[in-house]
Amino acid sequence: MKQIDLKKMFLVFSHQLTDFQKEDARLNLGVNEFIYLPDNLKIQWLDISPYDDSLTFHLQDLINWLKINARKGDYVLVQGDFGATFLIVDFCLKNDLIPVYSTTKREIISEIKNGENIKVSRLFTHVRFRKYERWI
Repeated sequence: MKQIDLKKMFLVFSHQLTDFQKEDARLNLGVNEFIYLPDNLKIQWLDISPYDDSLTFHLQDLINWLKINARKGDYVLVQGDFGATFLIVDFCLKNDLIPVYSTTKREIISEIKNGENIKVSRLFTHVRFRKYERWI
């Protein structure tokens, strides 16, 4: 009997997946299970301080969670703070996990300038998942 290679997608980002994103992951990446961050890790991911010099200590629990739960060939959707995203993507690439991000079509709905502040309202529409790559 042929064993089916079931893929998981670990969700290291701050949103809920849309139905379209889930369908895209199922059809194009072979994902059959979506794993959201536990509440404590989600809070840490959402609350990355812009004042810290280093994020390695802040991300250690998340790295440990991935080490325990993810296996070679699983996908990790990573989006968030640029520095934290870089570190998690780097970890994934070094540990045979497949880091991806959602590409989107962006439409500006409104833009309001108030002194030195600008408030922009945008509509984001998922297009596809793209793998993070190493520079060759």
